[in-house]
Amino acid sequence: MKNIVLIGMMGCGKTTVGGLLASRLKKTLVDTDQLIENREGMSIPQLFAGQGEAYFRAVETGVAQALSLRSDLVIACGGGLPLQDGAISALKESGTVVWLDRDPEDIFDHEDLSGRPLAQDGRDAFLERAAQRREVYSRWADVIITDFTSPVSTAARVLEGIEP
Repeated sequence: MKNIVLIGMMGCGKTTVGGLLASRLKKTLVDTDQLIENREGMSIPQLFAGQGEAYFRAVETGVAQALSLRSDLVIACGGGLPLQDGAISALKESGTVVWLDRDPEDIFDHEDLSGRPLAQDGRDAFLERAAQRREVYSRWADVIITDFTSPVSTAARVLEGIEP
C-alpha cells in the first residue's frame, strides 16, 4: 500500500496527525526528524549547532530516499524537507503527499517551538519562512488540509482526501 507523506510548517501537527492516521490505518508512523535524531545520536538543534544545516539536509535527503523504498508508512516530514527536490520527489513517488496547511500565526502563537532551530529568530522571521515555503508545499501536495479544529478532525480530513 502507498505511503502517506505529511508536509507542512514545523508545529503544524504532522507527527500528531500522523500518529492518528497510522493507528487508524494500521501503518507505521515514521517522523523523519526523530529518525535522524536516532541515527545521528543527537537532537536536531545539536546537529544544526555542531554540523550545520547543510549536513542536516544531506542526512534528511538520504533518509527520505530510503523511506521512499518502503510502503505502508505514514511519514511526517521535517518542515524543510520539501525544499529539497531530491528528498520530496522520492517520497512523492512512493505515496500521496498531504500538506497540513495550518495558519503559521496560529502555530507560532500556540505551539512550543523552543526546540526548533529555525524558529528561534522571532515571529516575523517564522512568518516570512512560512510565506516562502507556501509555493513549495503547494507544488508538491496532492491533498491540502486546512481543518485544524482538532487533531482527530484533521486526521479525518486527510482520510477523506486520500480515499479514492
